[in-house]
Amino acid sequence: MPTIKTVVVFVHGWSVTSTDTYGGLPARLLAVAETLGLNVWIQEIFLGRYISFHDEVRVSDISRAFRTALSDQLSDILKEGTRFVCITHSTGGPVVRDWWRRYYETDPDAGICPMSHLVMLAPANYGSALAQLGKGRLSRLKSWFGGVEPGQGVLDWLELGSKEAWDLNSGWIASDGSQIGPNGIFPFVLTGQSIDRAFYDNLNTYTGETGSDGVVRVAAANLCGTYIKLMQEAPKPIPGKKGGFSAKTLNTLDIKQAPKTALRVISGKSHSGVRMGIMRSVKESQNDLNSLETINAILACMRVRTDVQYRALCDQFQQETEIVQKNELLEVEQKLFRSDVNFFHDKYSMLIFRVRDDEGHPVSDMDLLLTAGPDADPNHLPQGFFVDRQRNSINPETITYFFNRDVMKGSKAVIGKNGEVVREAMAGAGMLGFKIVARPDSGFVHYLPCEIKASAEMLEKALHANSTTLVDIVLRRIVRKNVFRVEKMTSGTKPQNFDKTKPGDEIVE
Repeated sequence: MPTIKTVVVFVHGWSVTSTDTYGGLPARLLAVAETLGLNVWIQEIFLGRYISFHDEVRVSDISRAFRTALSDQLSDILKEGTRFVCITHSTGGPVVRDWWRRYYETDPDAGICPMSHLVMLAPANYGSALAQLGKGRLSRLKSWFGGVEPGQGVLDWLELGSKEAWDLNSGWIASDGSQIGPNGIFPFVLTGQSIDRAFYDNLNTYTGETGSDGVVRVAAANLCGTYIKLMQEAPKPIPGKKGGFSAKTLNTLDIKQAPKTALRVISGKSHSGVRMGIMRSVKESQNDLNSLETINAILACMRVRTDVQYRALCDQFQQETEIVQKNELLEVEQKLFRSDVNFFHDKYSMLIFRVRDDEGHPVSDMDLLLTAGPDADPNHLPQGFFVDRQRNSINPETITYFFNRDVMKGSKAVIGKNGEVVREAMAGAGMLGFKIVARPDSGFVHYLPCEIKASAEMLEKALHANSTTLVDIVLRRIVRKNVFRVEKMTSGTKPQNFDKTKPGDEIVE
């Protein structure tokens, strides 16, 4: 029986200038494929040829260059109708997703995509917390950039809450899942959650952030996200208060879950590096047992040919991820002449809030409060639930929160190797809600405070393990009638000065 030729295209992450970044992965795949009777042909696409590391280069520019690279280097194979498996690392994942969406998903006349499988290793699908640090500080972080100064255009995409990442991911979440399959693509995410302490930067705690691989959070890698849209109720007059209006309630308009996609957390792997990096640490020798889990997971992805096989692998990966995260929950770092240090690798959730008004204007001057308990009180949130908060520097109406989901949902006690209780059981929040106080809160055009009361349902819908939720909040833009008035003019009317006009008591409907 003739074997089917499998073409594998590698796309490395941003700032890479050497094929050393692949480690022994391409050669290892070839060797294993031969032993399994698979006909695998490796083809590398060197994005570095198209990138000058200049600030003007954006992810969309790279995806356009990727299209040209495929046409130049794989034209003969693509003309035969042969499809390829794409293996990416880091920023390579968003690059290829942008290419696929730009030229195939949104183009009904494009035909079947030449890429059949997209296997993303540690992809920054929702960005990275590191990106906001800026080029100067990132250029010295070996764990991501290897001493190469990145371009600002790509960092803008990678910054948490960027418009480009929001558009790409909200589009994926809104899809019906029909793009996943033999006539579409089979997407996979393989990522680690271990920290290579050799790369830890004392001035930048993100490199040691639990719930991440030192660069990309598991929640930011996972494609299976959620979209929630909240809309402020229409303003109503306050009885007995002249000119007073209220719109206290945020109503849920839409909750959408992304199509089921494959996520596998690989044990003992970090983002980069020859010792623990999910890609670079792979050795060519089949005696390299430390990377066997990675190799087996990639081969499992490549073997998928049907919808049934894909769903089965999604379930298998979920079960294996549960085992990995259970085994890696407690990390004990032994210190010479000092007490051991315990690290808890809980499951985390990321929430990205975008606040705009009903006219589409961004609302950046606001307080966003998280609440819990029957009284919707911020003080009822459990201790240790909050990990990080970032406001996007280009789109300040977008704020990203990183939560310890196990603390929020509650978890069992953590037991040490000697049977001792290392961490007590936690009850969790039980409920979650949001309050918004936006400014200006008075004047000719302003906003009114509002909230969605804390509830168990919101906690369940918004916080998913290893996942990101996009929370789209729409506020009512309150416009007072005196913004524009028409005065009747007669022959005796004198000119009037209206620079001291007050907003008035009525509003525009």
